[in-house]
Amino acid sequence: MHFTSEQRLGDGVLERAFTLGEVPGILWTPEPATGPVPLILLGHPGGLPKMYPRLAARARHSVADGYAAATIELPGSGDRPRLPAVDAARADLRRALAAGEPVGDDVVDRLVLPLVDQAVPEWRATLDALLELPGIDGPVGFAGGVIAVAVRLAVVEPRISAAVLFAGSYVPRSIIEEARQVTTPLLVLLQWDDEGNDRQLALDLFDAFGTGEKTLHANTGGHTGVPAFEGDDGSRFFARHLK
Repeated sequence: MHFTSEQRLGDGVLERAFTLGEVPGILWTPEPATGPVPLILLGHPGGLPKMYPRLAARARHSVADGYAAATIELPGSGDRPRLPAVDAARADLRRALAAGEPVGDDVVDRLVLPLVDQAVPEWRATLDALLELPGIDGPVGFAGGVIAVAVRLAVVEPRISAAVLFAGSYVPRSIIEEARQVTTPLLVLLQWDDEGNDRQLALDLFDAFGTGEKTLHANTGGHTGVPAFEGDDGSRFFARHLK
């Protein structure tokens, strides 16, 4: 892990950009350090420059709650090399949605599975590096999307102790089957009127999760309309499992 820049955001938050191999990311930590703190990994749909304002706001909330927070760029997004097959699948998805047609399983598989296969090892390598830094310790939480990436990560990564998941992206049926192996406590946020999401698939995924502790919060509104109070509910959820 190589730190490339740092800035102080105020409110006791230190932000540092880093690269891990070819993967860019950002780490937010309390300043001054008060001893080892738990870590929350912030998932997102890709494009760090575009997502930065929302990610920084979420990170500041996490640091205020007593955690470090970190994110990395999704494969094929931002300044990372494009993934032509994934871009083609995304174009097929948009054409189907624009035409009011159902989105086929083949399109979802071609769009999501390559991202899952590449992103999950990158997240695990990032977690290895972050937990070696002074001032950061377990337990570890995950918050955000892409939800299919989070499902695979929860299955293979025992260091994830709890997760708040955003049900806002299409999910391959093979990932729904993998979800039966998830035992991590979950809080899942679903926007009921999300124009870019298959609501029934999201409900099928929630039903498939094998964990004994799972909660679904469904709110009216579109993809970016998650109510602000869900941040407070997420804080209480992480406080139960990470502190």
